[in-house]
Amino acid sequence: MSDYFKMRDEKNLVKIDELLSGLPEFVGHFIVGISSVTSTLTRLNYANDIKIFLTHLSRYRFSGKPLEDITLSDMECVSPYDIERYMDGLTSYVYDGKRRSCGEKAKERKLSSIRSLYKYLYKKELIATNVALKVDMPKLHDKPIVRLEADEVGKLIDTVSCGDMLTERERAYNSVTRERDLAIIYVFLGTGIRVSELVGLNKNDVDFNNQSFAVTRKGGNRSIIYMPIETAEALHAYLKWLNDQIEQNTDFAKKIKDPDALFYSLQGTRIGVRTVEKLIKKYASPAAPLKKITPHKLRSTYATNLYRETEDIYVVADVLGHSDVNTTKKHYAQMSEEHKKHAAEVTRIDKRD
Repeated sequence: MSDYFKMRDEKNLVKIDELLSGLPEFVGHFIVGISSVTSTLTRLNYANDIKIFLTHLSRYRFSGKPLEDITLSDMECVSPYDIERYMDGLTSYVYDGKRRSCGEKAKERKLSSIRSLYKYLYKKELIATNVALKVDMPKLHDKPIVRLEADEVGKLIDTVSCGDMLTERERAYNSVTRERDLAIIYVFLGTGIRVSELVGLNKNDVDFNNQSFAVTRKGGNRSIIYMPIETAEALHAYLKWLNDQIEQNTDFAKKIKDPDALFYSLQGTRIGVRTVEKLIKKYASPAAPLKKITPHKLRSTYATNLYRETEDIYVVADVLGHSDVNTTKKHYAQMSEEHKKHAAEVTRIDKRD
Protein backbone atom coordinates (compact mmCIF):
# COMPACT_ATOMS: atom_id res chain seq x y z
CA MET A 1 0.00 0.00 0.00
CA SER A 2 1.38 3.44 -0.94
CA ASP A 3 2.15 6.15 1.59
CA TYR A 4 -0.90 8.07 0.38
CA PHE A 5 -3.32 5.31 1.33
CA LYS A 6 -1.51 4.68 4.62
CA MET A 7 -1.85 8.37 5.49
CA ARG A 8 -5.51 8.32 4.46
CA ASP A 9 -6.15 5.33 6.73
CA GLU A 10 -4.29 6.99 9.61
CA LYS A 11 -6.43 10.13 9.26
CA ASN A 12 -9.59 8.01 9.21
CA LEU A 13 -8.49 6.17 12.35
CA VAL A 14 -7.93 9.48 14.14
CA LYS A 15 -11.43 10.61 13.15
CA ILE A 16 -12.89 7.30 14.34
CA ASP A 17 -11.20 7.69 17.73
CA GLU A 18 -12.56 11.22 18.03
CA LEU A 19 -16.08 10.00 17.32
CA LEU A 20 -15.84 7.03 19.69
CA SER A 21 -14.64 9.24 22.55
CA GLY A 22 -18.16 10.64 22.83
CA LEU A 23 -20.08 7.40 22.24
CA PRO A 24 -20.99 4.41 24.47
CA GLU A 25 -18.30 1.78 24.98
CA PHE A 26 -20.28 -0.86 23.09
CA VAL A 27 -19.99 1.19 19.89
CA GLY A 28 -16.20 1.01 20.19
CA HIS A 29 -16.43 -2.75 20.65
CA PHE A 30 -18.53 -2.96 17.49
CA ILE A 31 -16.04 -0.90 15.45
CA VAL A 32 -13.16 -3.08 16.62
CA GLY A 33 -15.19 -6.21 15.91
CA ILE A 34 -15.66 -5.34 12.24
CA SER A 35 -12.13 -4.02 11.67
CA SER A 36 -10.88 -7.20 10.01
CA VAL A 37 -13.57 -7.19 7.33
CA THR A 38 -14.02 -3.46 6.62
CA SER A 39 -11.95 -0.51 5.44
CA THR A 40 -11.19 2.47 7.68
CA LEU A 41 -13.54 4.60 5.58
CA THR A 42 -16.40 2.12 6.09
CA ARG A 43 -15.80 2.10 9.84
CA LEU A 44 -15.68 5.89 9.90
CA ASN A 45 -19.03 6.04 8.09
CA TYR A 46 -20.52 3.47 10.49
CA ALA A 47 -19.32 5.41 13.53
CA ASN A 48 -20.76 8.66 12.15
CA ASP A 49 -24.08 7.04 11.21
CA ILE A 50 -24.41 5.48 14.67
CA LYS A 51 -23.65 8.80 16.33
CA ILE A 52 -26.47 10.43 14.33
CA PHE A 53 -28.83 7.61 15.33
CA LEU A 54 -27.91 7.81 19.02
CA THR A 55 -28.32 11.60 18.92
CA HIS A 56 -31.87 11.06 17.68
CA LEU A 57 -32.55 8.48 20.42
CA SER A 58 -31.14 10.80 23.07
CA ARG A 59 -33.44 13.60 21.95
CA TYR A 60 -36.65 11.69 21.34
CA ARG A 61 -36.36 8.47 23.36
CA PHE A 62 -34.02 9.03 26.29
CA SER A 63 -34.90 12.58 27.42
CA GLY A 64 -31.62 14.21 26.48
CA LYS A 65 -29.38 11.54 27.97
CA PRO A 66 -25.68 12.06 27.08
CA LEU A 67 -24.66 9.77 24.24
CA GLU A 68 -21.82 8.13 26.17
CA ASP A 69 -24.28 7.20 28.96
CA ILE A 70 -26.63 5.25 26.69
CA THR A 71 -26.53 1.61 27.82
CA LEU A 72 -27.13 -1.78 26.28
CA SER A 73 -30.38 -1.93 28.25
CA ASP A 74 -31.41 1.31 26.56
CA MET A 75 -30.67 -0.23 23.15
CA GLU A 76 -32.91 -3.17 24.03
CA CYS A 77 -35.73 -0.74 24.84
CA VAL A 78 -35.63 0.74 21.35
CA SER A 79 -38.72 -0.22 19.35
CA PRO A 80 -39.16 -0.68 15.59
CA TYR A 81 -41.18 2.54 15.65
CA ASP A 82 -38.22 4.42 17.14
CA ILE A 83 -36.07 3.36 14.22
CA GLU A 84 -38.80 4.06 11.67
CA ARG A 85 -39.33 7.51 13.17
CA TYR A 86 -35.60 8.13 12.89
CA MET A 87 -35.56 7.01 9.24
CA ASP A 88 -38.50 9.26 8.40
CA GLY A 89 -36.76 12.23 10.01
CA LEU A 90 -33.67 11.78 7.84
CA THR A 91 -35.49 13.49 4.98
CA SER A 92 -34.63 16.75 6.73
CA TYR A 93 -32.79 16.97 10.04
CA VAL A 94 -30.31 19.09 11.99
CA TYR A 95 -26.94 17.62 13.00
CA ASP A 96 -23.91 19.51 14.34
CA GLY A 97 -25.82 22.74 13.84
CA LYS A 98 -26.41 22.17 10.12
CA ARG A 99 -29.57 21.33 8.21
CA ARG A 100 -29.05 18.05 6.34
CA SER A 101 -31.10 15.68 4.21
CA CYS A 102 -30.83 12.09 3.02
CA GLY A 103 -32.03 10.52 -0.19
CA GLU A 104 -33.00 6.89 -0.65
CA LYS A 105 -29.44 5.62 -0.94
CA ALA A 106 -28.22 7.53 2.12
CA LYS A 107 -31.17 6.27 4.18
CA GLU A 108 -30.39 2.71 3.14
CA ARG A 109 -26.78 3.10 4.28
CA LYS A 110 -27.79 4.56 7.63
CA LEU A 111 -30.22 1.72 8.29
CA SER A 112 -27.51 -0.75 7.26
CA SER A 113 -25.24 0.80 9.89
CA ILE A 114 -27.93 0.35 12.57
CA ARG A 115 -28.57 -3.23 11.46
CA SER A 116 -24.86 -4.02 11.57
CA LEU A 117 -24.60 -2.64 15.10
CA TYR A 118 -27.60 -4.63 16.37
CA LYS A 119 -26.42 -7.76 14.57
CA TYR A 120 -23.04 -7.50 16.32
CA LEU A 121 -24.56 -6.87 19.75
CA TYR A 122 -26.99 -9.78 19.34
CA LYS A 123 -24.29 -12.13 18.03
CA LYS A 124 -22.08 -11.32 21.04
CA GLU A 125 -25.08 -11.92 23.33
CA LEU A 126 -24.93 -8.36 24.64
CA ILE A 127 -28.64 -7.88 23.88
CA ALA A 128 -31.47 -10.42 23.89
CA THR A 129 -33.28 -9.36 20.69
CA ASN A 130 -32.38 -7.76 17.37
CA VAL A 131 -35.07 -5.13 16.90
CA ALA A 132 -33.44 -3.71 13.74
CA LEU A 133 -34.48 -6.80 11.77
CA LYS A 134 -38.11 -5.74 12.19
CA VAL A 135 -37.54 -2.55 10.18
CA ASP A 136 -37.77 -2.88 6.40
CA MET A 137 -35.02 -1.47 4.22
CA PRO A 138 -36.17 1.60 2.25
CA LYS A 139 -37.25 0.98 -1.32
CA LEU A 140 -34.73 2.18 -3.87
CA HIS A 141 -36.10 3.42 -7.18
CA ASP A 142 -34.05 2.66 -10.26
CA LYS A 143 -32.43 5.70 -11.82
CA PRO A 144 -31.41 5.97 -15.46
CA ILE A 145 -27.70 5.64 -16.14
CA VAL A 146 -26.29 9.12 -16.75
CA ARG A 147 -23.43 8.95 -19.23
CA LEU A 148 -21.89 10.91 -22.06
CA GLU A 149 -22.67 10.06 -25.66
CA ALA A 150 -19.88 10.01 -28.25
CA ASP A 151 -20.46 13.59 -29.43
CA GLU A 152 -20.53 14.83 -25.83
CA VAL A 153 -17.23 13.08 -25.10
CA GLY A 154 -15.78 14.90 -28.11
CA LYS A 155 -17.08 18.24 -26.85
CA LEU A 156 -15.68 17.55 -23.39
CA ILE A 157 -12.20 16.85 -24.74
CA ASP A 158 -12.40 19.88 -27.05
CA THR A 159 -13.39 22.07 -24.12
CA VAL A 160 -10.28 21.03 -22.20
CA SER A 161 -8.02 21.24 -25.25
CA CYS A 162 -9.20 24.63 -26.51
CA GLY A 163 -11.06 26.25 -23.63
CA ASP A 164 -13.50 27.87 -26.08
CA MET A 165 -16.63 27.41 -23.96
CA LEU A 166 -15.02 28.42 -20.66
CA THR A 167 -15.23 31.76 -18.88
CA GLU A 168 -12.26 34.11 -19.02
CA ARG A 169 -11.22 33.12 -15.49
CA GLU A 170 -11.58 29.42 -16.29
CA ARG A 171 -9.49 29.81 -19.46
CA ALA A 172 -6.72 31.39 -17.40
CA TYR A 173 -6.58 28.31 -15.17
CA ASN A 174 -6.95 26.02 -18.17
CA SER A 175 -3.84 27.49 -19.77
CA VAL A 176 -1.86 26.25 -16.75
CA THR A 177 -3.59 22.91 -16.03
CA ARG A 178 -4.53 21.79 -19.55
CA GLU A 179 -2.12 18.82 -19.78
CA ARG A 180 -3.05 17.61 -16.30
CA ASP A 181 -6.80 17.97 -16.87
CA LEU A 182 -6.68 16.21 -20.23
CA ALA A 183 -4.74 13.32 -18.70
CA ILE A 184 -7.26 13.01 -15.85
CA ILE A 185 -10.24 12.95 -18.20
CA TYR A 186 -8.57 10.44 -20.53
CA VAL A 187 -7.79 8.18 -17.56
CA PHE A 188 -11.45 8.23 -16.48
CA LEU A 189 -12.80 7.67 -20.00
CA GLY A 190 -10.17 5.10 -20.93
CA THR A 191 -10.10 2.95 -17.80
CA GLY A 192 -13.20 3.67 -15.69
CA ILE A 193 -11.30 3.92 -12.40
CA ARG A 194 -12.83 5.54 -9.32
CA VAL A 195 -11.91 9.09 -8.36
CA SER A 196 -10.50 7.79 -5.05
CA GLU A 197 -8.24 5.47 -7.06
CA LEU A 198 -7.11 8.24 -9.39
CA VAL A 199 -6.01 10.65 -6.67
CA GLY A 200 -3.95 7.85 -5.08
CA LEU A 201 -1.88 7.20 -8.21
CA ASN A 202 1.88 7.68 -8.04
CA LYS A 203 4.27 8.30 -10.94
CA ASN A 204 5.91 4.91 -10.50
CA ASP A 205 2.51 3.20 -10.84
CA VAL A 206 2.55 3.96 -14.59
CA ASP A 207 4.16 1.47 -16.99
CA PHE A 208 4.23 2.86 -20.51
CA ASN A 209 6.01 -0.24 -21.87
CA ASN A 210 2.97 -2.36 -21.07
CA GLN A 211 0.50 0.53 -21.49
CA SER A 212 -0.80 -0.02 -17.96
CA PHE A 213 -0.74 1.29 -14.42
CA ALA A 214 -1.17 -0.21 -10.97
CA VAL A 215 -4.09 1.04 -8.91
CA THR A 216 -5.08 0.54 -5.29
CA ARG A 217 -8.68 -0.64 -5.41
CA LYS A 218 -11.48 -0.04 -2.95
CA GLY A 219 -10.57 -2.24 0.02
CA GLY A 220 -6.82 -1.92 -0.51
CA ASN A 221 -6.18 -4.57 -3.17
CA ARG A 222 -3.73 -3.72 -5.95
CA SER A 223 -4.73 -4.28 -9.56
CA ILE A 224 -3.19 -3.73 -12.99
CA ILE A 225 -5.26 -1.55 -15.32
CA TYR A 226 -4.58 -1.46 -19.06
CA MET A 227 -5.19 1.77 -20.93
CA PRO A 228 -5.91 2.61 -24.56
CA ILE A 229 -3.28 4.43 -26.61
CA GLU A 230 -5.10 7.79 -26.30
CA THR A 231 -4.94 7.61 -22.51
CA ALA A 232 -1.27 6.61 -22.58
CA GLU A 233 -0.46 9.51 -24.90
CA ALA A 234 -2.30 12.01 -22.69
CA LEU A 235 -0.49 10.72 -19.60
CA HIS A 236 2.86 10.84 -21.40
CA ALA A 237 2.24 14.46 -22.49
CA TYR A 238 1.29 15.43 -18.95
CA LEU A 239 4.37 13.81 -17.42
CA LYS A 240 6.61 15.51 -20.00
CA TRP A 241 5.04 18.86 -19.04
CA LEU A 242 5.48 18.06 -15.33
CA ASN A 243 9.13 17.06 -15.79
CA ASP A 244 9.76 20.28 -17.73
CA GLN A 245 8.30 22.27 -14.83
CA ILE A 246 10.59 20.47 -12.37
CA GLU A 247 13.73 20.77 -14.53
CA GLN A 248 13.12 24.46 -15.11
CA ASN A 249 12.57 24.93 -11.37
CA THR A 250 9.38 26.89 -11.93
CA ASP A 251 7.29 28.40 -9.13
CA PHE A 252 4.95 25.41 -9.41
CA ALA A 253 7.84 22.94 -9.06
CA LYS A 254 8.99 24.68 -5.90
CA LYS A 255 5.56 24.10 -4.32
CA ILE A 256 5.55 20.31 -4.82
CA LYS A 257 5.25 18.61 -1.44
CA ASP A 258 4.73 14.97 -2.45
CA PRO A 259 7.29 14.00 -5.11
CA ASP A 260 5.68 10.57 -5.62
CA ALA A 261 2.19 11.81 -6.57
CA LEU A 262 1.06 11.59 -10.19
CA PHE A 263 -1.44 14.46 -10.18
CA TYR A 264 -1.01 17.74 -8.31
CA SER A 265 -3.17 20.68 -7.35
CA LEU A 266 -1.94 24.19 -8.17
CA GLN A 267 -0.73 24.38 -4.56
CA GLY A 268 1.71 21.54 -5.22
CA THR A 269 -0.12 19.03 -3.02
CA ARG A 270 -1.48 15.70 -4.23
CA ILE A 271 -4.74 16.48 -6.02
CA GLY A 272 -7.84 15.77 -3.93
CA VAL A 273 -11.21 14.25 -4.73
CA ARG A 274 -13.01 17.57 -4.42
CA THR A 275 -10.62 19.30 -6.83
CA VAL A 276 -11.14 16.55 -9.41
CA GLU A 277 -14.93 16.79 -9.01
CA LYS A 278 -14.79 20.54 -9.59
CA LEU A 279 -12.66 20.32 -12.72
CA ILE A 280 -14.92 17.63 -14.23
CA LYS A 281 -17.95 19.81 -13.55
CA LYS A 282 -16.21 22.85 -15.06
CA TYR A 283 -15.46 21.14 -18.37
CA ALA A 284 -18.57 18.96 -18.61
CA SER A 285 -21.11 21.73 -17.98
CA PRO A 286 -20.65 23.44 -21.38
CA ALA A 287 -20.12 20.09 -23.15
CA ALA A 288 -23.29 18.47 -21.76
CA PRO A 289 -25.34 21.26 -20.14
CA LEU A 290 -28.41 19.10 -19.43
CA LYS A 291 -26.46 16.41 -17.57
CA LYS A 292 -24.85 16.53 -14.15
CA ILE A 293 -21.52 14.92 -14.96
CA THR A 294 -19.23 13.75 -12.17
CA PRO A 295 -16.16 11.48 -12.14
CA HIS A 296 -18.53 8.57 -11.43
CA LYS A 297 -20.57 9.44 -14.55
CA LEU A 298 -17.36 9.24 -16.60
CA ARG A 299 -16.85 5.81 -15.04
CA SER A 300 -20.40 4.94 -16.13
CA THR A 301 -19.61 6.18 -19.64
CA TYR A 302 -16.61 3.86 -19.84
CA ALA A 303 -18.50 0.89 -18.38
CA THR A 304 -21.48 1.36 -20.71
CA ASN A 305 -19.22 1.49 -23.78
CA LEU A 306 -17.36 -1.61 -22.58
CA TYR A 307 -20.61 -3.49 -22.03
CA ARG A 308 -21.88 -2.53 -25.48
CA GLU A 309 -18.68 -3.84 -27.04
CA THR A 310 -18.34 -7.08 -25.05
CA GLU A 311 -21.92 -7.86 -23.96
CA ASP A 312 -20.20 -9.57 -21.02
CA ILE A 313 -21.23 -8.29 -17.58
CA TYR A 314 -18.47 -10.34 -15.93
CA VAL A 315 -15.77 -8.56 -17.93
CA VAL A 316 -17.26 -5.21 -16.95
CA ALA A 317 -17.40 -6.23 -13.28
CA ASP A 318 -13.77 -7.35 -13.33
CA VAL A 319 -12.47 -4.20 -15.03
CA LEU A 320 -14.48 -1.92 -12.74
CA GLY A 321 -13.18 -3.74 -9.67
CA HIS A 322 -16.60 -4.86 -8.43
CA SER A 323 -16.20 -7.72 -5.95
CA ASP A 324 -19.81 -8.78 -6.59
CA VAL A 325 -21.10 -9.03 -10.15
CA ASN A 326 -24.61 -8.29 -8.84
CA THR A 327 -23.44 -4.73 -8.17
CA THR A 328 -22.59 -4.42 -11.86
CA LYS A 329 -25.83 -6.07 -12.95
CA LYS A 330 -27.83 -3.65 -10.84
CA HIS A 331 -26.22 -0.61 -12.44
CA TYR A 332 -26.34 -1.91 -15.99
CA ALA A 333 -29.68 -3.74 -15.97
CA GLN A 334 -30.98 -1.11 -18.38
CA MET A 335 -28.29 -2.10 -20.88
CA SER A 336 -29.17 -5.77 -20.40
CA GLU A 337 -32.73 -4.98 -21.44
CA GLU A 338 -31.42 -3.33 -24.63
CA HIS A 339 -29.53 -6.50 -25.50
CA LYS A 340 -32.61 -8.65 -24.81
CA LYS A 341 -34.71 -6.51 -27.15
CA HIS A 342 -32.00 -6.68 -29.81
CA ALA A 343 -31.89 -10.48 -29.46
CA ALA A 344 -35.65 -10.64 -29.98
CA GLU A 345 -35.34 -8.57 -33.17
CA VAL A 346 -32.54 -10.58 -34.76
CA THR A 347 -34.23 -13.91 -33.99
CA ARG A 348 -37.67 -13.05 -35.37
CA ILE A 349 -39.32 -16.11 -36.98
CA ASP A 350 -41.34 -14.21 -39.54
CA LYS A 351 -39.27 -11.29 -40.88
CA ARG A 352 -41.63 -10.23 -43.62
CA ASP A 353 -42.39 -6.51 -43.72
